Amino acid sequence: METLALGNQGLQVSRLGLGCMGMSEFYGETDELESLSTLNHALELGITFFDTADIYGYDEDGIGANEKLVGKGLRQHRQAVQIATKFGSIRNKTQHLGYNGKPQYVKQACEASLHRLGTDYIDLYYLHRADPDVPITETVGAMAELVKEGKVRYLGLSEVTPQQLADAHAVFPITAVQTEYSLWSREPERGLLNACRKLGVGFVPYSPLGRGFLTGTISSRSQLTQGDWRMYNPRFSEEAFEQNINIVHGIQQLAQQKGVAPAQVALAWVTAQGNDIVPIPGTKRVKYLQQNVAALSIRLTPEELSRLNEIAPVGSTFGSRY
Repeated sequence: METLALGNQGLQVSRLGLGCMGMSEFYGETDELESLSTLNHALELGITFFDTADIYGYDEDGIGANEKLVGKGLRQHRQAVQIATKFGSIRNKTQHLGYNGKPQYVKQACEASLHRLGTDYIDLYYLHRADPDVPITETVGAMAELVKEGKVRYLGLSEVTPQQLADAHAVFPITAVQTEYSLWSREPERGLLNACRKLGVGFVPYSPLGRGFLTGTISSRSQLTQGDWRMYNPRFSEEAFEQNINIVHGIQQLAQQKGVAPAQVALAWVTAQGNDIVPIPGTKRVKYLQQNVAALSIRLTPEELSRLNEIAPVGSTFGSRY
């Protein structure tokens, strides 16, 4: 698989990453053995960039089950992979409690993640969400200390505004910004993508398949199982399904004409937006992982890209992201 520079600070990653969140929580039943097999298969396919966060997964020790899983699956390949994790969102087993970007908390969170991952450094350390009560410059200043200590190699931000990015980058170079981006979540085109490019910051789209909606495999809320948080997501309400299904139909029509899966068309659209963009589609199953990697070989013509842009223009999706 092709590798490329994520941002201009020196981080090299595979053209496609793997989002690991669903291996531990949020999307129905989980299976550790299947997840470990998927991690191993990702390595065989050339994926080296793996994404997790301290709040993904909850076990008898509290948060961090997904970091433990990722650490277990990648430990023997540590020097060959790039692990990204995030901090700053606070939760308990059942609910989100807020944010913590206080400088004294930054080191505490990092040490906990290092322990769960079973490593002595994190390749890319993201602030998961900015704390509204703490200037982002103070949080990033504390994160920079982790780089100086060798515990973190590069810094990232998640779900920030262009101004927050500029303020943070002035304190310490930001390598990557992560946010939701897909054919039905095109908000980054309203300024954030340009802000990243202006500063030489890489862009990491999560949920590039619209949390599964754009794959065409979900036609009704009744398909969502217990424990699947999409049951409570505004875009997966009955009303939203009716409003947004035309996007899926358009993707399906083009996919049929090209002889590929709808998910592959949706992912190919994201990768076509630039070589400074590294999507991290999440999956816990080998068959979908293989499908996603195969999407890298799909080329959309200018006419096909234009057609998709007309199917799902910026701001056309019904329902908020959260």
